[in-house]
Amino acid sequence: MAATLQTSVLQGLRVLELGQVLAAPFAGAIFADLGAEVLKIERVEGGDDARRMGLPFRHGDALAFHIFNRGKQSLALDLKSQAGLAAFEVLAAQADILVHNLRPGVAAEMGLDGPALCARHPRLIYCEISAFGHTGPMAGRPGYEPLVQAYSGLSSTNGGPDDPPIRIGASVCDQGTGMWAVIGALALLQQRQRTGRGGVVQASLLETAMVWNAQKADAWINQGQLPVRHASGHPGFVPYEAFEASDGPFLICCGNDRLFGKLAQEIGQPQWTADPRFATNQARLQHKAALFADLCPLLRAAPRQQWMARFEAVGVPCSPILSVPEVMQEPQVKALGMVLPVPGEDFHLTGLPLSFDGQRPGFACGAPSLGQHNDRHGLPPLAGEPTMTP
Repeated sequence: MAATLQTSVLQGLRVLELGQVLAAPFAGAIFADLGAEVLKIERVEGGDDARRMGLPFRHGDALAFHIFNRGKQSLALDLKSQAGLAAFEVLAAQADILVHNLRPGVAAEMGLDGPALCARHPRLIYCEISAFGHTGPMAGRPGYEPLVQAYSGLSSTNGGPDDPPIRIGASVCDQGTGMWAVIGALALLQQRQRTGRGGVVQASLLETAMVWNAQKADAWINQGQLPVRHASGHPGFVPYEAFEASDGPFLICCGNDRLFGKLAQEIGQPQWTADPRFATNQARLQHKAALFADLCPLLRAAPRQQWMARFEAVGVPCSPILSVPEVMQEPQVKALGMVLPVPGEDFHLTGLPLSFDGQRPGFACGAPSLGQHNDRHGLPPLAGEPTMTP
């Protein structure tokens, strides 16, 4: 198992999170895992909607809430009241970073928009996450992951040539935007060390989606090439996709002509490297159908483990296509030790995908109950809520 630590990389930083469901809470979870003190400010009535995004898992809250809110403190605060706004102002004065994904216009209505808050607290780094961006005709429109994937063109480029537009299974726009918010905040933190002033970071799901789809968009802008859907394949390399062995699918990725030569040798077709249709990658791109007409039947004649053993021995990149239960049993995944225990709980969660000096950041604690830490910060406890626990 890989080593873990209670990291102190960002120790001493205080982060305020006004987050709902995913993008801003994911940013907050990254900060918390890296050692920052993250104060999650929630509505008094019900808190973060993610608490109910699924059936109760632990302590009445859905698993999604636990995943994206580990290591944080919860403050239940009524920001529609003068007392709540006054308490928030005190917290903002003591914070280094604020991150939110409030519905467009809500922060401004409360006087908590970036320019206003940074004018009152010049050292504050203010991270604003929206669905469609901070400017333009759709700036005020709310949105969700599948809507943005659809609008951005991501769905249109996902899947095979005969498939309908397909959403990418992971929340790449939400979580990617949370990551960009963290990157922007850390960049401004470095600037603040020189200037003494913070600033406003603006990120959105749409901008994140456009970056993930940039290869396709830039090909259209610069070369007039419409995106072609390749299922598991690649538009620039052949062969570079999934194939069927006798007992299941696996991927072969020949990223250059040298690798193709090794593949041809192992599959018993060394003459392919002298065939002008197949000798170079550019030729193979033009004669893909002819190559696959010969290659696919050969691969179907033996089990994938046999092919993989032969290809791996000569350095041809390949992989089985695994299910989630299968990959969680893989020795390599176990060795990385990404699934970590949650302190004080009886379950495990996936940690951050990075390590410091060989050690992966662990979790400070599990997700908080609503308003659990009000008394730690001089706020009135919620009725019926227990007092703060460490």
